[in-house]
Amino acid sequence: MANFEYWWLLVFPLFFGLGWLAARIDVSQILSENRRLPESYFKGLNFLVNEQPDKAIEAFVEIADVSQETVELHFALGKLFRRTGEVERAIRMHKSLVDRTHLSVDQKLAALYELGQDYYRAGLLDRTEEIFSKLLDSSYALDAMRRLLDIYVRERDWDKAIEMTVALERKDQDYRRERSHFICEQAQIAATRQDMNRAQERLSEALFVSSHCVRANVIKGQIESTSGHHDIAVNVWLQIEHQNPVYLNLVAKPMLESLLASGRTEDAEAVFIRLLNQYQSLDLLDAAYHATLANSGAQPAYGMLRDYIRIHPSLHGFDKLLEAQLIDMSPYKRGDAVLIKSLVHRHTIRLSLFRCENCGFCAHVFHWQCPACLHWDTILPRRIEEISDSRLEMIDETGPM
Repeated sequence: MANFEYWWLLVFPLFFGLGWLAARIDVSQILSENRRLPESYFKGLNFLVNEQPDKAIEAFVEIADVSQETVELHFALGKLFRRTGEVERAIRMHKSLVDRTHLSVDQKLAALYELGQDYYRAGLLDRTEEIFSKLLDSSYALDAMRRLLDIYVRERDWDKAIEMTVALERKDQDYRRERSHFICEQAQIAATRQDMNRAQERLSEALFVSSHCVRANVIKGQIESTSGHHDIAVNVWLQIEHQNPVYLNLVAKPMLESLLASGRTEDAEAVFIRLLNQYQSLDLLDAAYHATLANSGAQPAYGMLRDYIRIHPSLHGFDKLLEAQLIDMSPYKRGDAVLIKSLVHRHTIRLSLFRCENCGFCAHVFHWQCPACLHWDTILPRRIEEISDSRLEMIDETGPM
């Protein structure tokens, strides 16, 4: 303690005073800046924090009306309007920004982009197309191209949609799957107009774009079958097995009809028994049953059906088994069996739905493009009952997922 310098006692109060003065200066500066901000600004922020966007909008509108230089606030307000469904107010807000002369180039483009989003939300596709076409040479080009592609698909303008996928592939991901679908749409239009040469040409183009385009072979088989070329149709449909065997479900019934129409009952039974053993599905089961019934008779068909259902039980299979039993059933028992079958069949209809893996949309009819989310190939040609059964089998084999 003898070496302690008493003058240090004077330094501590000095340091404390300097710190207090610096804090006062910072606080004064913050308060002066806050006084320059309108009270409505803080009200709006508070409403946003408390997830009250409607009240936040009204608070921010007051500031926008007072200060016409608040460009970023106008952008924020426009987005809030669009998000809360007030699209007309969003359009007016962003259009006022587009019409301003003193904005920078980047701000002008941003305003134009937001205006395009407003028009799209309002369903004004012609104005949306006009706006995003102006952005193709800007920093918003990629988003603009994607939005334009979406518009062309909605309008079913397949020529422009195809052109846009080609342009997008230079900047973005692979769009060959989508483009092959667009070409198939053109093929179906040609087939409806009885222009089979044009249809076949477009289908060949679709397969050239994507060799995995199952849809092209589905349509090619349909055209050949309608023209009476059943053997060619069957050969085309069998190619689907090498593309994606799950889509054999779509052609099982027409392929059976073509085989039977050409008198190939023995081939029909052999083909569908083989396919059923490799790719278990309800559609292949139905085709295999009718093929065996046509070639070998009722008892072998019933035996095949019974053996399959024992290994792969399903409500649809049980319904089919009841149908097979009705063939040789006595009139005395037939009435009760028909009643049971009708009850079972009613429940199979509820499970005979196709579901989109992207959004969950369900339909009794298969769609290549989901009507709800507009994604392609997200609806597999397998019914809900089949998907549920396959998942249960996976749980049994591997334990809980």
